[in-house]
Amino acid sequence: MKHEELPENTSDPLLNVLHLSIRFAIKILSVLMVLVIYWSIADVVYVIYTRLSVPPYLLLSVEDILHTFGAFMVVLIAVEIFINIRLYLGSHVIPVELVIATALMAVARKIIVLDLKIVSAEHIVGLALVTISLGVTYFLLKRPVLSSPNKINKDT
Repeated sequence: MKHEELPENTSDPLLNVLHLSIRFAIKILSVLMVLVIYWSIADVVYVIYTRLSVPPYLLLSVEDILHTFGAFMVVLIAVEIFINIRLYLGSHVIPVELVIATALMAVARKIIVLDLKIVSAEHIVGLALVTISLGVTYFLLKRPVLSSPNKINKDT
């Protein structure tokens, strides 16, 4: 279901000015998100460097690999958020499917770096419910819309 969130022109001049100011704020957010992406990339480089520069040199433990994966996932999530912002600016529509996919990626990152030694059972159940909910939502958004049974098939 698509609808225009910030139409470019309305009959009310005040709404036009307010919509333009919000669109400008969103553009500022997109610039800031690009800076966050570069900062996150620098963090990935730093994480890899610090993990490889301690004895045993040039070797990563499983914990180091998981920490590195987490840093990579942060960059990918930031890129997805930037894409959400960019699509919103270009189409005036919130890309719900992409927002759900980004949320799934964020939950996946949390699960990948989860330290099972320090989390409670409730935390794991909560993550499972969020994952299932997002997965079902994504599935429902991706499935093809079935034709209405009230439509007459013109081929017959």
